[in-house]
Amino acid sequence: MNLPNPLMPGFNPDPSIVKVGGDYYLATSTFEYLPGIPVYHSTDLVNWTRIGHVVDREGQLDSRDVPTLGGAWAPTIRFHDGLFYVAVTDAMARGTLVFTAKDPAGPWSDGLAIEGAIGIDQDLAWDDDGTAYMTYSGLDTVTGNINEHGGILQVRVDLEAGKALEEPRSVWSGTGLMFPEAPHLYKRGDYWYLMIAEGGTERGHSVSIARGTSPAGPFESNPANPILSARSTDRPIQNTGHGDLVETPDGGWAMVLLGMRPKGMTRAFSALGRETFITPVTWEDGWPVAEPVILNPREGGTAFRDDFADAELDGGWIAVRRFPGAFASTEKVPGRLTLTSDGTGLDDARPAFLGRRQQSQVETIAALVDAGENGSGGLAVRYDEAHHYSIETDGTTVTARARISSIEQAWTHTTPGGPVELRIETREPNPDNAIGSLSSDTIALQAVISGEPVTLAELDGRYLSAETAASFTGRVAGVFAGNGTVTFDWFRSEGREPR
Repeated sequence: MNLPNPLMPGFNPDPSIVKVGGDYYLATSTFEYLPGIPVYHSTDLVNWTRIGHVVDREGQLDSRDVPTLGGAWAPTIRFHDGLFYVAVTDAMARGTLVFTAKDPAGPWSDGLAIEGAIGIDQDLAWDDDGTAYMTYSGLDTVTGNINEHGGILQVRVDLEAGKALEEPRSVWSGTGLMFPEAPHLYKRGDYWYLMIAEGGTERGHSVSIARGTSPAGPFESNPANPILSARSTDRPIQNTGHGDLVETPDGGWAMVLLGMRPKGMTRAFSALGRETFITPVTWEDGWPVAEPVILNPREGGTAFRDDFADAELDGGWIAVRRFPGAFASTEKVPGRLTLTSDGTGLDDARPAFLGRRQQSQVETIAALVDAGENGSGGLAVRYDEAHHYSIETDGTTVTARARISSIEQAWTHTTPGGPVELRIETREPNPDNAIGSLSSDTIALQAVISGEPVTLAELDGRYLSAETAASFTGRVAGVFAGNGTVTFDWFRSEGREPR
């Protein structure tokens, strides 16, 4: 099977997958963005369609006031007895949640909080008698410390009452690497397998596995652990870990997992953050053997255009700590997108920013922006509230702005007035420039004035990377309103992989 990699490009971390008959469903983390936890569908593990989101309405996650890195962490998607389940951590908010749905496209339940299971990366599995086991990492999302019980914890749970049926017990601590997390429990043959991530989600990330004859253990560690890691290699895909096993259509096995594609001369900066990858798995002597993750981008580029003709926004648009409908509409002015700012900007927790995951290493986004009489807005590429580049118009002036932690710089250019086309180009770095060759890419902020593109700033892309921003997400690029009401006639993005 020719598996594409990345499988889900751009900000799609912590993948979990389930096979139901001939269908595959995959879910990923979304942190502070809403709608949350996209669900993707495939019948061949190659071609995927986003069919909905687990979190698509108020009240399901308590995301309004979570800090950066809070929100929806590491969902596990499973199917049991006619129901789909998603177990997830609502970090820094509601805690351990379980959502259910008869149809994975939704609607999903409001989310049941599970008492007595405090940690992250919750997994669900059922014994032959129907007993539900929740296995999770004992990491405290408030302090960042490992729970006093240590390592990977487990409880039997009542999924109707929303509570653990026993005190958490430690079932395995991994091989001794830091942050044992992302557990998944499987039954295959006579054994139960407990697969986890270790080493942290950075360059030391890895996958290890143990097995036992009971879902509650004890578990025997695989002598060949870790079964997958890219650490200390020159592979183009690094940080590989947080895997989930699944049977392939041809009867084989595969692992979906997160990884990153660092760029630059020292391969130090990952512009797109943590993405979803896939790799084949075979079984030898009762243990899974994972192949190294191979880069295999899909042929052709990516292209998206939105003329905002539909009453509902395309499902690929996401917003920060609130749903897009709180500030965005395609009905106020039919055929246009209208964004209304309540005075918050890109530096704030809930900006009037509507974005899409950047999926390609080289990408251009553009929009026709009308700031009206008292508005201002335009295009932005965002990692978080402290790391973003933008270009905006107030009707007579175009301003390019870079925000990198506590440092901010701006460049301005006057315009004839009225609507203006704005562009943000993500380019390959200049290999002839010593500084540029160290970076992941270059980001150009442009306005089309009198029919000609004018570049206001060319910025180093490494400052909008996972390693610099230290966020768990990835680049999200889109439109925003800084003040008042701003309309957009159209938006387009085109991307490709570096040559």
